[in-house]
Amino acid sequence: MSTSASHLDKAFIEAQRQRLLQLRAELLGTTGAVEVEETDLQNRFVDDAQEREDDSQRLNILENDGALALRNMDRVRAVERALQKIDDGTYGFSDQSQKPIPRERLEAVPEAVLAKGEDADDAS
Repeated sequence: MSTSASHLDKAFIEAQRQRLLQLRAELLGTTGAVEVEETDLQNRFVDDAQEREDDSQRLNILENDGALALRNMDRVRAVERALQKIDDGTYGFSDQSQKPIPRERLEAVPEAVLAKGEDADDAS
């Protein structure tokens, strides 16, 4: 396989590295905040008189926060994979087909490791 320098310049790759590092920090911060909020929410309601609507609302909030945390962790894994690809010299190439990922896609989704139209489930 060619190196990523064949279709992406070093300045672009370094800018992407910085974007990915910042994105990872933001995602990890958001995930941590969601976990703190869940714990706080659970602690607040432990001693309160509860009604069914309260339980339902609390459960809904916890489910939504949990789903957000899972999505964030999936995205953190993708960001870490993209950072590894930068270190390996394969950033900008699909993990599945090894075809170049268009620069425009990488600008929009810096953690992209598959070319548009490739299914992540098929990559394993």
